[in-house]
Amino acid sequence: MRIAFLTAPEGVEQIELTEPWRAVEAAGAEPVLLSTEPGRVQGFDHLDKADSFPVDQVVAEASAANFEALVLPGGVANPDALRLDERAVAFIEEFFTAGKPVAAICHAPWTLVEADVVRGRTVTSWPSLRTDIRNAGGTWVDEEVRVCTAGPNTLVTSRKPDDLPAFCRALTDALGKTGA
Repeated sequence: MRIAFLTAPEGVEQIELTEPWRAVEAAGAEPVLLSTEPGRVQGFDHLDKADSFPVDQVVAEASAANFEALVLPGGVANPDALRLDERAVAFIEEFFTAGKPVAAICHAPWTLVEADVVRGRTVTSWPSLRTDIRNAGGTWVDEEVRVCTAGPNTLVTSRKPDDLPAFCRALTDALGKTGA
């Protein structure tokens, strides 16, 4: 089972990439790092540069058909850059159309808003996104983790790095329902 992790080349909150990555591996699945450019992704610890990670595949050459689920780590700059990339947004939409699980944490739901997939869904996120989510037709809640099955797929969302244990549990539970 291959799980796509999509990030911009810079700005991903490192712990929101590495903790779900470990959880996916522990669940027996293969995490695959996708980005909008080849090379490496620069992680951040809030505003400070952290580690960098090798990109496995460029999103323009990827298809949701080759993955069982999608993880969208946060960081402020990461989803802001992704939502400006048409292929990244289309890739996200593909998972919803295909009915495959998507997990997004912190600021990552910005990309869901851009992909127009929050309408009729209940999600949580970093609090500053609540108006964007509501304006996009979603219901925003302030919860550690929200699993929404009111649409074509399972959507797992969380607010912040402190929520990672619950986020990772909900993510691996969703993977277990797909056969991981």
